[in-house]
Amino acid sequence: MTNRSLVPAAELAARSALRVPNESAAYRKARTALLAEEIELRRHIERVAEMRRALPPGGEVRGDYRFVGVDGPVDFAGLFGDQPSLVTYSWMFGPQRDRPCPMCTSLLSAWDGEARDIEQNTALGVISRSPIERMVAFAKERGWRHLKLYSDANGNFSRDYFAIGENGGDEPAFNVFTRRDGTIRHFWSGEMDGKTMDPGQDPRGAPDLMPLWTVIDCLPQGRSPDWYPSLDYAKG
Repeated sequence: MTNRSLVPAAELAARSALRVPNESAAYRKARTALLAEEIELRRHIERVAEMRRALPPGGEVRGDYRFVGVDGPVDFAGLFGDQPSLVTYSWMFGPQRDRPCPMCTSLLSAWDGEARDIEQNTALGVISRSPIERMVAFAKERGWRHLKLYSDANGNFSRDYFAIGENGGDEPAFNVFTRRDGTIRHFWSGEMDGKTMDPGQDPRGAPDLMPLWTVIDCLPQGRSPDWYPSLDYAKG
């Protein structure tokens, strides 16, 4: 996709015939200007995705990585199944935690509903340093049915792929790996953290992996700096 092949975003926005009942002229003018920016955002997302897909081959995976899933021990290659790529999410549910991270858990709750669709395109594994029995027990409590859970048996994967912080605590980590011609390589990781955040924002990445925020960003009040997901909500 090149800029020369695209109709200017403002022109596309002006073509939109959608009108909201009883809207004012001022609203329509501002909304059309916003629509042009939304079109530019969509295009920028695609440009970034193209750059990501064009990355040179990443580092070969050579570590002593051992996992335990619901069916027993599995090596790193086993996480791929019959897929050529693998997405891993490091869940902040280490042995030092009484309960898992609510934000990670909110994300994974959404992914559980999408897991079977995702797995039409890639293998997906959720990894933590807790014993697999503890992971499975919480998954049942939360009502998860489709996520593949793995305990990082020796902690090496978590240590090498950004899931352990400088203080030894949990960090969330999103990694993508490829397997081609029998060689497993790292492809891409989310690298935005507190050092790359903008003033007044939480240290989130882009693209944002949480559908929750996609919805909340459409609200008039936006993201509340004082709100955080809960592991449980009282039933009225």
